[in-house]
Amino acid sequence: MRKLTVLLAIGLMTACSPAADSPAKSSVQTVYEGFAAGDIALATSTMSPDIVWMEAEGNPYSDMNPYEGPEAIVNGVFARIGAEWESFTAVPEEYFVEGCRVAVLGRYQATHLQTGSSIDIPFVHVYTVRDGEIIDFQQHTDTRILSDAMMVDD
Repeated sequence: MRKLTVLLAIGLMTACSPAADSPAKSSVQTVYEGFAAGDIALATSTMSPDIVWMEAEGNPYSDMNPYEGPEAIVNGVFARIGAEWESFTAVPEEYFVEGCRVAVLGRYQATHLQTGSSIDIPFVHVYTVRDGEIIDFQQHTDTRILSDAMMVDD
């Protein structure tokens, strides 16, 4: 079912200028490598200065959508995650490349520092890459589980 959903999403994507599969995938892989290493400069190194980043609707971090430019992403998403979660990981499991579009299936795992609640939830990330630079990002994930894990009981 998971692959079918991604394949349908890729099939519905708008046409992009031709791009080889491996450079687009490589640009996206760099984001995960940098994030895993805690190297924000590496994580943002393949992002266009004009990147538009969209967190999933209902995600607590979607409050400032769209994030425009790497600095907005670092301050509005990455820094907040780092301050609120212990050992937050975004681990890619599969990549699907269609021209300049790259869809990534993976899992988030972390423990919320304030609540102690843990998450282990799937994600789908869809990127658009042009000339080796990521110009667009859209997150899809179970925002209910994410929000519930962050909710402090009164």
